[in-house]
Amino acid sequence: QRLGRENLDAIAATLQRYDVDAEFERTGALDVATAPWQAEELREHAETLADMDEHVEWLDADAVRALVDSPTYHGGLLDRTGTALVHPAKLAWALREACLRAGVRLHERSEVRSLDADGSGVLARTAYGSVRATRAALATNVFPPLVRRVRKYVVPVWDYVLVTEPLSGDQRKSIGWKGRQGVGDAGNQFHYYRLTADNRILWGGYDAVYHYGNGMGPGHEHDHEVYARLASHFFETFPSLEGLRFTHRWGGAIDTCTRFCAFWGTAHGGRSAYVAGYTGLGVGATRFGARVMLDLLDGRESDLTSLRMVRTRPVPFPPEPLRSIGIALTRRSLARADQNEGRRNVWLRGLDRLGMGFDS
Repeated sequence: QRLGRENLDAIAATLQRYDVDAEFERTGALDVATAPWQAEELREHAETLADMDEHVEWLDADAVRALVDSPTYHGGLLDRTGTALVHPAKLAWALREACLRAGVRLHERSEVRSLDADGSGVLARTAYGSVRATRAALATNVFPPLVRRVRKYVVPVWDYVLVTEPLSGDQRKSIGWKGRQGVGDAGNQFHYYRLTADNRILWGGYDAVYHYGNGMGPGHEHDHEVYARLASHFFETFPSLEGLRFTHRWGGAIDTCTRFCAFWGTAHGGRSAYVAGYTGLGVGATRFGARVMLDLLDGRESDLTSLRMVRTRPVPFPPEPLRSIGIALTRRSLARADQNEGRRNVWLRGLDRLGMGFDS
């Protein structure tokens, strides 16, 4: 909890230091229960956090609906300071400009095809030339890792979002949301949503689509069946907004691993370090991931490198076709658990014992 807070504070300080306009708002987060079993789990989680974080508070159904009004809410967990909203594209563009001003040289569209040990450093080869460096930090996210042994830990899953037209004053009043908290529901298959700076609602999540053989490419960037399902769920959550139009939609691949959070490691005799597996949580967590990598590259023991999540690896994915079969079975089992008061079947309980999934 402490390191996470420090990470968010550091992001805010960085944006201020470089005068970055990325629509950063320290609004907090609201995890909402859309079923009674989810409310009980959130209440237990609030009790666990009570002694660690005074800013986290359990809310009953009436208290949640006083913040964001939806007939589907049974309760919620409010984190007043631990989350911020940001425009991720503006953030990336602004950080790029800050790097250029600091003298960093960027070589975009120069695919690194191999990375090998080279004397006391490493050698990165592209189609156009090579770069020698004493150290390399690998942040390839969803794309095939340059360290081949890492590939068994990462798969791409496709995530999709909708964005509405701007809400009118009356539409905004019908749902409240004056605090502009980021919201996510507490199901196994969950939605995440937020207000944009111009009062649109970005609504995404629920389906995480895997294509056989780690399928990537532009052909997967849109999924009209998923878009229709997201729209249906949106109006179930906010029936008072019936008739609101969606003006934008898109999809993209995120890197996931079997424990659904980042993992780290080193290669080439400690001269390169990698982090992957963010599972959609990278906007805030990549700064944390980079700090860990820098300590690993320096061979330095710190609060970060001593964390068990840094010192351990997730369970690897099996090869195809077992990979696709396992992912499909897990998705169906999670959906069934959501429909069955959260009760996990034999398959999910087996994954829990292996340390795979959110409960790992």
